Amino acid sequence: MAVSKLIEYLDSHNVRYVTISHSQAFTAPEIAASAHIKGKELAKTVIVRINGRLAMAVLPASQHVDFGLLEMAIGAGKVQLATEQEFRGLFLDCQVGAMPPFGNLYGVDVFVAATLADDEEIAFNACCHTKLIRMAYRDFERLVQPKIIHFARH
Repeated sequence: MAVSKLIEYLDSHNVRYVTISHSQAFTAPEIAASAHIKGKELAKTVIVRINGRLAMAVLPASQHVDFGLLEMAIGAGKVQLATEQEFRGLFLDCQVGAMPPFGNLYGVDVFVAATLADDEEIAFNACCHTKLIRMAYRDFERLVQPKIIHFARH
């Protein structure tokens, strides 16, 4: 799903959003600084393996995944960070590390940190390292229907 396809998806569901262009950045803190967005409002997508299946853990850029908390919250035996080789083929339309948090479009489960669900708006990578989309969190939740759990730490 290239940026235009993501935008088509949002448009087809009558979602209001803003596209933000920024200088090339790869890490969540770099992106937040480049786009002048607070780290707690920038949603980063971390690809994890849960009992062998790929899933998205979506959390504020200012936090990190606590794998023990994630395992307990979802009752999984083993949660690990996925390698690039494991997920590269799933997101062919995105630059590696720039996947939007729309797992529903890629056939993977999405787990959202409860702290992110408190935000009115979120911003996230739009399939590349130079664009973000900012939209209402409630619209994101309506479209993706993620499982909201506690798994993020500062």
